[in-house]
Amino acid sequence: MITTPLTSQLTFEEFLSQLPDEEGYYELVNGEIMRKLPTRRHEDMANFILRQFDKEVERLQLNYRVSGRIVIRTETKQGQEQGRHPDITVVDKTLWEAQPTAYSALLEPPQLVVEIVSTNWEDDYVDKLEEYQRLGISEYWMVDYLAVASRSYLGNPKLPTVFVCVLDENKTYQMNRYQGSEAIISPTFPEFYLTVEELLQN
Repeated sequence: MITTPLTSQLTFEEFLSQLPDEEGYYELVNGEIMRKLPTRRHEDMANFILRQFDKEVERLQLNYRVSGRIVIRTETKQGQEQGRHPDITVVDKTLWEAQPTAYSALLEPPQLVVEIVSTNWEDDYVDKLEEYQRLGISEYWMVDYLAVASRSYLGNPKLPTVFVCVLDENKTYQMNRYQGSEAIISPTFPEFYLTVEELLQN
């Protein structure tokens, strides 16, 4: 994933009104519009997970919308507005349909977000984790298929890992680590079945 700053010191509202038309995904980070260019493998993995979630929503007739095009307003611990664009967002369909003419942007917390971890892994493991926790997103997946994070997260030897972070009663994320043949457990999709190995093969 390549990130490139394009402008400086914008609010979230200004960020939405100034989004470029060029290909790529964009985030507002520390007041600057950052362009994100995912690798093809990154994109393929995100699309695979999105399709699996979509199938589960359809199979169980769940009231969710799954998308890879939603921007979420978050805040840093200093109170600065950020605009995050998760690889996948699962949002309550009632919340989504309440404002049909609004931008594909959320001020309220969605149900679940997924980030496919890239070489700038601390963005996902530290910054976004803190922001998503602060916003109150119930479930946050970090898919570290390249095993790029430190051994303190991944263990030794470092293995491809999926973390499912779930908010507890104190509004703090509890990180659940899945590797190898372990099935990924999702509170949002309790009947969902996918192992890390199966995810890596797609």
